[in-house]
Amino acid sequence: MNSKENQELAHRQHVKYFMRFLNVLPSSLSSHDTTRVTIAYFAVSGLDVLGSISSVPLDMRSRIIEWIYRLQVQPNKDTGDMSMCGFQGSSTINIELDDANSHYRCGHLAMTYTGLCILLALGDDLSRLNRRALIEGVKALQTEEGNFAATLSGCESDMRFVYCAACISYILDDWSGFDVTKATDYIIKSIGYDYGIAQCPELESHGGTTFCALATLALTNQLDKLSETQVEGLKRWLLFRQVDGFQGRPNKPVDTCYSFWVGASLKILDTLHMTNFANNRRYVYETQDVVVGGFSKWPDTCTDPMHTYLGLAGLSLVGENGLLEIVPTLNITNRAFEHLKSLHDQWSKES
Repeated sequence: MNSKENQELAHRQHVKYFMRFLNVLPSSLSSHDTTRVTIAYFAVSGLDVLGSISSVPLDMRSRIIEWIYRLQVQPNKDTGDMSMCGFQGSSTINIELDDANSHYRCGHLAMTYTGLCILLALGDDLSRLNRRALIEGVKALQTEEGNFAATLSGCESDMRFVYCAACISYILDDWSGFDVTKATDYIIKSIGYDYGIAQCPELESHGGTTFCALATLALTNQLDKLSETQVEGLKRWLLFRQVDGFQGRPNKPVDTCYSFWVGASLKILDTLHMTNFANNRRYVYETQDVVVGGFSKWPDTCTDPMHTYLGLAGLSLVGENGLLEIVPTLNITNRAFEHLKSLHDQWSKES
């Protein structure tokens, strides 16, 4: 909805919008059924950033938490092998397989990361995680080049999954499955001539993968491995992604989700204040549906849970009223992050 009146947060409608996705997967998203955990992540995290996690009834929270734990792939009963461990993306593929095909039942890094974020947002104590197995599952997916594949069953490997692996390691407070030196080298090799960062070396710089790379460097305390020239070049490349909202690449249309991907990257580099908050805010609100709820990638197009959550997260970064603060590196609220820190303290005392 593109109108001058659409400049305020339709809070109540967005809460209802996210609650619908926790109750039913609409036919328009049926092709995403195998990655349903990510949709749940956008819905739960969206409610969290709206300060409305209490809108999820306690019995529904319990059901969601139980569902997530059912998707956890445990070590092989016969061999003890943990290389396949992680979380699957949907109940549809969470099935028992015979021995000949058992290697296809394995975790996926993006589903493991988003599953853990859901558990944190819902206040779970993570006590039912097989933390050692999850870390071994991460370790099995790092390549010689330093990047990560998404899953053992055959998948692309790129910067998105480096980020997911870093987040999992940070959340579980265990870096034994993540070779920081190799990953850092891979990230630096993926910096382009324009100082943006690509999925892989020699590919085009992209706002989403620049975020994945910078967040990984921040989580692993490796930002100082970037030279001053690289940092200043990155800042310039990111700042030039603002038109009114943000675009992901030069000469591409602006898109709501980059208000987070690019905004969070600039936040990590302590440079977000150099952007035009008002223009960004105005664009994001042009993609808001004030009747049904939700945000879309472009004005007057269909809303979806990903752009709705990332639109809200982008607005949170610039201090929008009515939204909780986002921790840019992990892409969770500060409320969920404080819960994670309390778990880390508890684990430290137990070890």
